[in-house]
Amino acid sequence: MDNGEVPLCSLREVLDLVGDKWAIQVLVRLGDGPRRFSELERALPRVSRRMLSLTLRGLERNGLVTRTVYPEVPPRVEYTMTPHAMELDEPLHALSAWAAKHRAKVAEARRAFDVA
Repeated sequence: MDNGEVPLCSLREVLDLVGDKWAIQVLVRLGDGPRRFSELERALPRVSRRMLSLTLRGLERNGLVTRTVYPEVPPRVEYTMTPHAMELDEPLHALSAWAAKHRAKVAEARRAFDVA
């Protein structure tokens, strides 16, 4: 490891935590501050309620998201990135920006590959 290589097991562990279809998108939204479930749902219109709920539960279980229930009527629930997860905020935004910038190029490469 003295040649500057990133240990693959550590990278694999990080990808296991945030690598599902919606986790990164949820974390990017939470990087801007606490969000209610309905706010996340509106920000991610293609995710189902069930999948968003499962994603949030998984992120909470992995210590990346905190769920806070406020004793109000009706109850208010907010999701926030943990300080641990906030360290991922900048890299996740950079990854999202890269994906948006290269979306067309990646789609074109996939089409070319599927034709071959």
